[in-house]
Amino acid sequence: MIAIDTIETEVPRPRFAGALRTALRAATVAVTVASATAPAPAAEPGASAVVMMYHRFGEKTLPSTNISIAKFEAHIAELQSGGYKVLGLSEIVDAVRTGKTLPDRAVGISIDDGYLSIYAEAWPRLKKAGFPFTVFVATDPIDQKLGNYMSWDQIKEMAAAGVTIGGHTVSHLHMPAHDAARNVDEIRRSNKRLAEMLGKAPEIFAYPYGESSLAVQKLMRESGYVAAFGQHSGVIGGDGNLFDLPRFAMNETYGELSRFKLAANALPLPVTDVTPADPLVGAVNPPAMGFTVADGIKGLDRLSCFVSHEGRARLERLGERRFEARVTTAFPRGRTRLNCTMPAGDGRWRWFGRQFYIPE
Repeated sequence: MIAIDTIETEVPRPRFAGALRTALRAATVAVTVASATAPAPAAEPGASAVVMMYHRFGEKTLPSTNISIAKFEAHIAELQSGGYKVLGLSEIVDAVRTGKTLPDRAVGISIDDGYLSIYAEAWPRLKKAGFPFTVFVATDPIDQKLGNYMSWDQIKEMAAAGVTIGGHTVSHLHMPAHDAARNVDEIRRSNKRLAEMLGKAPEIFAYPYGESSLAVQKLMRESGYVAAFGQHSGVIGGDGNLFDLPRFAMNETYGELSRFKLAANALPLPVTDVTPADPLVGAVNPPAMGFTVADGIKGLDRLSCFVSHEGRARLERLGERRFEARVTTAFPRGRTRLNCTMPAGDGRWRWFGRQFYIPE
């Protein structure tokens, strides 16, 4: 059995595409078999939430960051079918920060960058469904009035109607590839521009490309943000880091309803003592990856991890609950993702993911 998410977003890596598709096909079989034999989990109110991430809607020329209208409407219909509670990201973050209860199968919706199809296609459908959502806006493309981006008037209209607008830098920066001065400047100018146009600076942030480092996460805290999101698959409630929150990316290749349902029903794999602490990979490559699974999680013999550049990782179990994921080849430049999953019964999976980065 292998981990069941291998998605690469923003900059796809074609040389891995065949292996990724093979992995997902094998995972489908694993899900079917494991779900039939594992005990049904109890609902976990207050423990977790899943956040979906989109970029473009109905723009066929860029499938790696686009979702078809038909698939997006199927996602909305699934969320309307019962059993889910769609919440705003700020409400989810507030609950995690303060220990408030979240309902089982809590789902958040986020959209990155600020493309025109958000206003023209996504918003009317989400508004009709009554679903809150957040748009993380990079301000330069809006100011430059680039084609295929929303205008400030359209963003203001959505914000006035209750859509949350979050920070996403000025220029859609590869943040861990730049020094603190550049990152601080991007955060400051982005906050200033959003405050000028919308009346207040944002409280939540999404890292462009999902890339961060410990140093960047520290800057987020110091800049007044209360939380920041990446682009790695996983369930909020896993490792307790409010400045590297996971999101499931949805696009043409990985936006089928079966995967959406798998993600929407996922449960956290609560872990501590995560290594390496910094997602920015340094001289030690591949890094030593590991974590300790929290007490009370049963069936750890079914835990499996998958690394995007190599495939299934060899897991070493140290004692009862400590796991180390071993790979043999160095991480390539750019982004590498680790996904660790295990069946929880009743068609649900526990899920913990990370994204690592080596500057191009």
